[in-house]
Amino acid sequence: MIEIRPATPADYDTIGELTVDVYVDGGFVSDTSTYVDRLRDTASRAEHAEVVVAVAGDEIVGSLTIAEPGTPFADVAEPGELEFRMLAVAPTARGKGVGSALVKHVLDEAYDRGLARVVISTEADMVDARRIYDRNDFVPAPQRDWEPMPGVALTVLVREFV
Repeated sequence: MIEIRPATPADYDTIGELTVDVYVDGGFVSDTSTYVDRLRDTASRAEHAEVVVAVAGDEIVGSLTIAEPGTPFADVAEPGELEFRMLAVAPTARGKGVGSALVKHVLDEAYDRGLARVVISTEADMVDARRIYDRNDFVPAPQRDWEPMPGVALTVLVREFV
């Protein structure tokens, strides 16, 4: 059973380390990148966005950050949209529905708020995450693709509610 709940301050260190491990060990971010500090700093994320965790038993096995347009952690969200980022699932929990449960939580939140869309920026190499997004009817929005820094191409995916 996977429980999705808001992160608490007691969770922040675990979330930060999990997120860094997933992004660095997955080869998505260099361990020398300044982005590592942003991934680790869960307290700042929770101050400006919503951080949720996936818990199995008494262990945090996943997390993601939900941001509204115009807030510090929203890179691409526009009015009427909810953005999520920094999806991280512990290697031991992969293939067990953790990532899907986290994404479903965001979709449910957006729907309950009466929003039109959910958006995510992702890298081409994030194959496991892309499978989750594909299963949840996210589609590319190539006109919104962007580079947070030269050489780092991000694809924007959008899930619309009809």
